[in-house]
Amino acid sequence: MNLLLARLGFAALWGFHWLPLGMQALVGNALGGLAYVFARRRKHVARRNLILCFPEKSQAEINRLVRKNLQATVRSALEHALLIWASKARLQKLISIEGREYFEACQGQPMILLVPHFVGISMGGVRLSTECQLTTIYRHISNPVTNHYLLQSRTRFMSGMPVSSQEGIRPLVRLIKKLIPLHYSPDNDYGRNESIFVPFFGIPAATIPAMARLAKVTGAKVVPAVTRQLPGGKGYVLKFYPAWENFPTEDIEADTRRMNAFIEDRIREMPEQYLWTHRRFKTRLPGEPSLYD
Repeated sequence: MNLLLARLGFAALWGFHWLPLGMQALVGNALGGLAYVFARRRKHVARRNLILCFPEKSQAEINRLVRKNLQATVRSALEHALLIWASKARLQKLISIEGREYFEACQGQPMILLVPHFVGISMGGVRLSTECQLTTIYRHISNPVTNHYLLQSRTRFMSGMPVSSQEGIRPLVRLIKKLIPLHYSPDNDYGRNESIFVPFFGIPAATIPAMARLAKVTGAKVVPAVTRQLPGGKGYVLKFYPAWENFPTEDIEADTRRMNAFIEDRIREMPEQYLWTHRRFKTRLPGEPSLYD
């Protein structure tokens, strides 16, 4: 039954991807509004995250952010159909690039792209892969139909396959040293193993410090890249930032704090577009209660 539903869902998305982007945005926003009413679990997680990270905001402001966040999230999920079936020319038209000079300045060197989990994350990654070699980390999904289409969307324009999270760090090191940029998103809560606790909006958050370790082992430059979802049919913008100086240091905790602080600053610029439906604070320090009960 799950496989049949997945096939039907992707068949619907195939038809959906032919619509103009403005119409796709209208549908996504409307369904996101319904998610605000009916997706109680996701709404609860998003609302709790926003309350924790923005304690200065009123209840009305938090509710507006939750609604906008669910609309942006549903819209990006539907528009993922473009990444599976739209032509390279259409994608390059819908997803523009800013700060290209910061990316180009590091080409010919090992490079890690710090790509936080905003709703446009996949848009930016696939857009960049239409122009250059790129690799990323891929987590397999249990539903084979969904797994197939999501993998297809990531690899259509890649010269190589993404690295499975089960393969460990060695394939990543090898690819980075071959001067293939790594599209890397370390800002989820991946559990206690190998994580350290550093502040995220002032709250101790389990964070993987692997970016600093990878940069040290490979000599890679870290170039932040953030994709913004634009209103209506205006598409998306992938924005590069200058490569970090004096990174990594000998203090891996300070390096990881720096990463989280950068992500916080970008979130404050567009709080409605971050992945608030993820339980970012699910792993707690020993003895501390859950923040989501």
